[in-house]
Amino acid sequence: MGSSSFKIGLFGIGLDTYWDQFAGLKDRLEGYLNVVQGKLINIHPSIVNAGLVDNADKAFEAGRMFRQQDVDLIFLYVTTYALSSTVLPVVQRAKVPVIILNLAPEAAIDYASFNSMTDRTKMTGEWLAYCSACPVPEIANVFNRTGIKFHQITGMLHDDEECWNEVTEWVEAARVANIMFYNRLGCMGHYYSGMLDIYTDLTQQYAHFGGHIELLEVEELAGLRKGVTGQEMKQRMKLFYEAFDVQDDCPLEELEKAAVTSVALERLVEIHKLGSMAYYYKGTGNIDNEDAINSIILGNSLLTANGVPVAGEYEIKNAQAMKIMDSFGAGGSFTEYYAMDFKDDVVLMGHDGPGHIVIAEGKTKVRPLYVYHGKVGKGLSVEMSVKNGPVTLLSVVEKGSGKLMLLVAEGESVPGPILQIGNTNSRYKFSIGARNFVNKWNSYGPAHHCAVGVGHISSKIEKLGALLNMEVIRVC
Repeated sequence: MGSSSFKIGLFGIGLDTYWDQFAGLKDRLEGYLNVVQGKLINIHPSIVNAGLVDNADKAFEAGRMFRQQDVDLIFLYVTTYALSSTVLPVVQRAKVPVIILNLAPEAAIDYASFNSMTDRTKMTGEWLAYCSACPVPEIANVFNRTGIKFHQITGMLHDDEECWNEVTEWVEAARVANIMFYNRLGCMGHYYSGMLDIYTDLTQQYAHFGGHIELLEVEELAGLRKGVTGQEMKQRMKLFYEAFDVQDDCPLEELEKAAVTSVALERLVEIHKLGSMAYYYKGTGNIDNEDAINSIILGNSLLTANGVPVAGEYEIKNAQAMKIMDSFGAGGSFTEYYAMDFKDDVVLMGHDGPGHIVIAEGKTKVRPLYVYHGKVGKGLSVEMSVKNGPVTLLSVVEKGSGKLMLLVAEGESVPGPILQIGNTNSRYKFSIGARNFVNKWNSYGPAHHCAVGVGHISSKIEKLGALLNMEVIRVC
């Protein structure tokens, strides 16, 4: 499922009384609506256009149509004055978020030309083609009093980059909400014992994002490993050498184990139609399970790079954050504080386990580790830094009330020395300084993990929060 099912509803509004009074007005307004449709199609091709709704009967029809077509988001294009009674039934019936488009056909009325017209009726018709702002307070009043959440964009039909960027961001946010609603999240293993901040109420994950959560056994992965052929293993090792910078000191035996596990992981994802995964397993006393978990990092890094983000330490909330970042095309690598550098005013952040190799600065190195710190076993791990340039951090935070919120910050990934310990790690600079960033971020009580992606996308995440009725807090 997911974004292939994502549809946008569009309708314009007008007042049917005007059409007989002002020749050509209706055609003109329908022309403007077609312009909006064309611009929306360039952003997302699946548009359901209910046309110009100009009376209550058409409003009920449009609402029914949007509901039948299962639209995810409605753009209400205000072309001229219209009664709120022609708007309310549409959105009441459709029950999806609504964005009011208050778009003027031009930057300004040509006053000289307008005032030189000799026919007062034609003058009024001309003015009505420009008066889109007029009914917006009425619509807002009615939406507020009837409990309908709405958002508005005020701007121009043409030559208004700011306005159409905002439209694009709303569409992207709604597309990501749709992806999350249909996402299947696999949870394999169990929580890291004593890591209390990552424990989460799965029903609240459903309540906020939708989707489906599949609880998986490590034994299933271990069983799938036994079905991997020698040929499949060799092909996967070839892929490892293409995708990673495999260091010379990596033992062949560990590479072979990792290749087998990588193939088995892809089968697991296919069987359960997973769009993301969280995993952790202590793995003591069962050699098959231990082998599966000790050799999982390279396969999980490939999955993360291919649209199935994987979070370690069974951090379900962060698997959700990573999926959001990846769905926005920003990556979304698993990360936590590593250390602070007060000399350069940066925060060092990274994590053991899988990384998002698509957003790496250069090729991701594979190194052997003779101990997985704080975990059982040894094996191969990945070492990478996130691409230098703008980054966004996202945490799905579970509050004391049990409700979830989104915590976001923008910064820069900057060059400089990192810890070459076979983990993902980077240096991050923040506009408010390292000390202030850490204090502010921590004050909201996020878990110690977050997802980091490339680009500054906090405005998109804020829109996603608005669509999901989730609180969004931006630290910087």
